[in-house]
Amino acid sequence: MTDKAAAGTADTVGTTDRAGTTDRAGAENAPDVTDTNGTADATDSASATGRAGTANATGAPDVTDPTGAMRMNSAGAADGAQSSDRAGGAGAPPTPGRRLISVDVARAIAVFAMFAAHIGPPAKPEGAGHLLVAFDGRAPAIFTLIAGLSLTLSRGGARPRPGPPPAGAWRSTLIRCAVLAALGLALTELRSGIAVILTFFALYFLAAEPLARLGTRALTAVAAVSVVAGPVLSYVLGPFFGYRVVGRGRYPGFEAVTSWSGFTDALDTLLLSGAYPWLTYFPYVVVGMALGRLVDLRRPGAARRLLGWGALATLAGHGLSALALGPGGGREVLLRAIAQSHAYAVNTPDPVQAVLNRQAGAIPSTSWAWLLVDGPYSQTPFETVANIGASLLLLGLTVAVCRSTVLAALLRPLAVVGTMGLSVYAVHVVARAELHPHHGWPALGAFCGVSLVACAVWAFVFRSTPLRRGPLEWALHALMPRATGPAAGRSRRP
Repeated sequence: MTDKAAAGTADTVGTTDRAGTTDRAGAENAPDVTDTNGTADATDSASATGRAGTANATGAPDVTDPTGAMRMNSAGAADGAQSSDRAGGAGAPPTPGRRLISVDVARAIAVFAMFAAHIGPPAKPEGAGHLLVAFDGRAPAIFTLIAGLSLTLSRGGARPRPGPPPAGAWRSTLIRCAVLAALGLALTELRSGIAVILTFFALYFLAAEPLARLGTRALTAVAAVSVVAGPVLSYVLGPFFGYRVVGRGRYPGFEAVTSWSGFTDALDTLLLSGAYPWLTYFPYVVVGMALGRLVDLRRPGAARRLLGWGALATLAGHGLSALALGPGGGREVLLRAIAQSHAYAVNTPDPVQAVLNRQAGAIPSTSWAWLLVDGPYSQTPFETVANIGASLLLLGLTVAVCRSTVLAALLRPLAVVGTMGLSVYAVHVVARAELHPHHGWPALGAFCGVSLVACAVWAFVFRSTPLRRGPLEWALHALMPRATGPAAGRSRRP
């Protein structure tokens, strides 16, 4: 994708560096753009071993951090390598005092994939470019799905905590969402050319709070329905709000809080017409939440299940789209629609892609056949299913690798980046806005290398303080109120 034209207005339409992903990013082990990343660490590593089973000094489970709720021990133990005396035995629920390294590694990979979209070379199917093609358009989806997974992990994962949520849970959610929205608006004002996703994330987390109280079957059903209903509703509502032919791909700026018209435009952008609108990206959050209930990532068979489901979903998304557009005659229908409503694209080498590029990849509402495409950022059911499959494949791979203590130790630097996803994401937006790096492999390598070294140094220097979680993660966590009420005193230890 080309950089989104960060023109002077906050709500900007353009073909852009969408990957403000996660900025279409990113939660318990989350976006971790929003603890987006690891804010669940309520105690330092020294006290964590002495207070195993509690998430904060009050003994309450850390419900304020939907994004990094599983703390990593000081030794960086491999996923699933817990002894029975520390984890409560093979049948016990995961201890909230441990982070899942595999999820942090997957989040870090999603962050670096966003780097590739923003400062890397064009994604071409040649040489190392094949790797960029594999992640093209998927980084925001992966980041967002992991955010939903983290939300569930922060509440007990496959074994949700019984009883009502601690008092103040809604207040914590509102504070987190307000901070993320403000940070997202501020980063957008830097005009970096990145479609910053943090403001969208604020809406995702707000909408996810009620769903966290659903049972596993109900949550899974909502996830399945949303994957199809979200994109279809987006297509149907487009013409009613002036987006039949063009107009999607925007992102809100400070005008959202300085005038009533700016606020209403921002709602439109966040819900329907934006780069990562709630209708088509929130399903990733719900799927991630359901995944956390359905699969215990510490179990030996978790990796196989994730890899199997991921392969099936990826093949279904791309395969069914190819059949519908090819033998099904969908592409011919699209070409007729383009001739009628998108004359500018008729004589281009690829008319379908030319239309999609006009809205940063999002489909218009000029023919139902648009819902059959699966291109990056197209926001269709087929693309959503395929992106979910890619997310599951990545998680399955990291879970499998991190079951080895040796490999988990080797990946520890990458996991540290994952725990600081919010800070890393914000800094990379600022760096691109101020440094204007030339897109290519050298810039991408420099951004990734500096992130690995900077995060490792930060984690080492502040290893005995709450700041070890990352600067923005620490600040977000510090703003959260203490959990109180009946749920606050329950220990997770059997």
